[in-house]
Amino acid sequence: QVQLVESGGGLVQAGGSLRLSCAASGRTFLIYNMGWFRQAPGKEREFVAGISWSGGSTSYADSVKGRFTISRDNAKNTVWLQMNSLKLEDTAVYYCAADFRLRTWNVHECDYWGQGTQVTVSS
Repeated sequence: QVQLVESGGGLVQAGGSLRLSCAASGRTFLIYNMGWFRQAPGKEREFVAGISWSGGSTSYADSVKGRFTISRDNAKNTVWLQMNSLKLEDTAVYYCAADFRLRTWNVHECDYWGQGTQVTVSS
C-alpha cells in the first residue's frame, strides 16, 4: 500500500515557476520509481518526468526538457517537480505516480496514483 498526495498547484503567469510536491506514505516507498504525469482537458494523460528509486536516473518528456526538474528525498518520502518557464500548454492536472517494475513510463503500468493537483498557466 502506497498513498500519494500532490500539492503545490495553482495559477501562475506564463514564464513563471511552480514547485509541486508529492508526499508518499507506506513502508515500501523507497523501492518505487516515481513519476509525474499530466492531463489537459480533452487529452490523454501523458508522461512528464520520472525518477528511479535511488534518484540516480531521471527522464523527461521532450516538451519539458530544460524547464522541469524532478527530484526525490527518500528520507522525507517526498518527490518534487520544479517547473520553470511555464507555458500556456503546461496547463493540466498533474498526477504523481509510483511504478514498481519500471520498463517505460506508461500511464497504464503505474501501480499507484495521487489525486492530482491543478496547474493553470495564464497569459
